[in-house]
Amino acid sequence: MKFTIKKNILLENLTYVSKAISIKNIIPILNGIKFELTEEGLSLTASDSELTIKTFIEAKEITNIEKTGIIIIQSKFITEIIRKMPSDVINFEVIDGLKIKIFTENNQYNLNCLDPKEYPTLKIEESKTPLTLKSNILKSIINQTVFAISNQELRPILTGINLKITGDLLECTATDSYRLSKKNLKLDEEVKEDVNIVIPGRNLIEFDKILSDNEDLEIHIFNSKILFKYKNILFQSNLLNGTFPNTSNLIPTEFEIIAQTNLSDYFSAIDRASLLTQGKDKNIVKMKIDEGKMIINSYASEIGKVEERVDIDTDEAAKIDISFSAKYMLEALKTIKDEEIVILLNSDVKPIVIKSVNDESLIHLILPIKTY
Repeated sequence: MKFTIKKNILLENLTYVSKAISIKNIIPILNGIKFELTEEGLSLTASDSELTIKTFIEAKEITNIEKTGIIIIQSKFITEIIRKMPSDVINFEVIDGLKIKIFTENNQYNLNCLDPKEYPTLKIEESKTPLTLKSNILKSIINQTVFAISNQELRPILTGINLKITGDLLECTATDSYRLSKKNLKLDEEVKEDVNIVIPGRNLIEFDKILSDNEDLEIHIFNSKILFKYKNILFQSNLLNGTFPNTSNLIPTEFEIIAQTNLSDYFSAIDRASLLTQGKDKNIVKMKIDEGKMIINSYASEIGKVEERVDIDTDEAAKIDISFSAKYMLEALKTIKDEEIVILLNSDVKPIVIKSVNDESLIHLILPIKTY
């Protein structure tokens, strides 16, 4: 293998595929990035066996292809080496079979490589009827739900996002059993077969970092994996095994208290009130509604207390005193784009539901915390 390529083109693609490299990898060969050069172009592949990312750089974007071939370069160093190379154009040449020389006019690296024969065959396949979405729409769906996944491996199914498609309705749900976020999307076309899968949240977080602009992307769904095809990138993730809990009955449909308020004012009040409890596990603040007014407060015995007043529009008879995690509330509020929100309540032991005034497609639910 011998070729010359522009630094920025290679670095961009290396950054994409390196997201599939896991520090927990126990298979040595999967700590490498596969470089496969043909007359058509250069493929870069990385995988941790659960997530596989492959990019393709067309021959017209490669400065010079002198000799084709395959080599596995250790991922620990290659991205940083390319990033710090002083030249805008970089040369690659495989020497002695399992070594590669990376060089410019004024500097040179000689790296030991891994044997391509040991690299597993990674099957990336496409379905005949993919779902097509705009990249900015998928990015928005991920951002509005993925923060609510569980970080605890005790219930692995909750570490993922539940993607359901029935007809022309796409529904994404994430929950860690203390909070829930659900986003609905009306599709342009109906799907022939219903979909009900759970995608690992950490993989979607990595894909979110790749997504930009407003281009079409394809989603290919299989029984045990999902493939996202975006620009020159193939992003394939295994699915989580198991049944995602039925959350449809967790969201109340009737409410005793409906309070409308300005998102920025409400967010800022909770943010300031939570300052005194940030060192606490649950970061609890209390919300009181009485006589058409709202008070947000928090108390830390060793520090003191804080009280914030927020303007709301609600029934004068509405009355409640409820506590919740400020962290959970702030994370939910960050995903709402509109200026006005509604806070929906029933009692101090029933879930708090947050919605945008103008966007019914996004729902956040947060369980209250008992403080006595």
